[in-house]
Amino acid sequence: MSTAVQMFGPAPTSPLVREFAGVSLPSRALSLSVRSTVRPFLDAWASAPTLPWPTPLVDRLAFPLTPVSGTRRHAVELESCSAEFLRAPGATGPVAILYLHGGAFLCCGLSTHRQLVSRISAAAAAPVLAVGYRMLPGHPIRRALEDGLAGLRWLLDRGFPIGRIVVAGDSAGGFLAFSVAHEALRLGLGRCAGVVAMSPLTDLDSRRKVDHPNASRCALFPRRAVPVLTRLVERAEQTAHTEPVTSPVDLDVTGMPPTLIQTGSEEMTFVDAEVIAHRLAAAGVHTELQVWEKQVHVFQAAASVVPESGQAIARIGTFVRALG
Repeated sequence: MSTAVQMFGPAPTSPLVREFAGVSLPSRALSLSVRSTVRPFLDAWASAPTLPWPTPLVDRLAFPLTPVSGTRRHAVELESCSAEFLRAPGATGPVAILYLHGGAFLCCGLSTHRQLVSRISAAAAAPVLAVGYRMLPGHPIRRALEDGLAGLRWLLDRGFPIGRIVVAGDSAGGFLAFSVAHEALRLGLGRCAGVVAMSPLTDLDSRRKVDHPNASRCALFPRRAVPVLTRLVERAEQTAHTEPVTSPVDLDVTGMPPTLIQTGSEEMTFVDAEVIAHRLAAAGVHTELQVWEKQVHVFQAAASVVPESGQAIARIGTFVRALG
């Protein structure tokens, strides 16, 4: 069944699940590298999360991650945060993408994700507004959601109709992608064209994740890091006296736009991707869940070295172009 038929024919009551088998040597090497370097660092962070970890440095040190050659970009200042508008060569299609980066609501930003965003722009033939939203611990998730909505309004003000805007994100940015698309509906802005979520976090309650077999298989996240993040989210909400943001899995997702979800089969957030996919489909939303064998969390970011990453981005491009 083609993507277009899935999105515009009668809605099924369960997601279309596609499994992509095979793990290349570069993918295995990436997994081993992440497991032996980043995972121990996250384990140390989880043991003392209140220390002054230099999380802003992550984005500052990402300057070598250059965008696709020929990409045009310019800085954008939203009301409360910075953003960047990128247009890869050939990105002249009718659809625009609002992109929200991952990083557990704690780190990463425009620099860490510039190369990935430009690759998505090229594959989808669509310009992208990437939003450098406010993050923990200084700001609760509510502020990140507000910044995502500010980015959506920026695109609307520049002539992109809501029905031609795809909201995309990875990891924590996947959480925000669902949240922004849902809030746009709630506020009467209309229904976005689609949602793309890579390795999305969709449930701030850590129980499903820590009880799942992937809690001991994930190459990136140690089991104890997940509940620590939940506590940091709660602390930021209490400090700022803001209303908590509802996890996407707990939203009424009726009327949400067509959705593409990509996840690795053994990553910590696999269960989050699976649960939101089934809840969307049960609500009548056209949903495709792609499960990539043993790929690391947000493996799409490694497209310069891992063939599966490039293949996944190409499928994102196909999904977005079909919406136009």
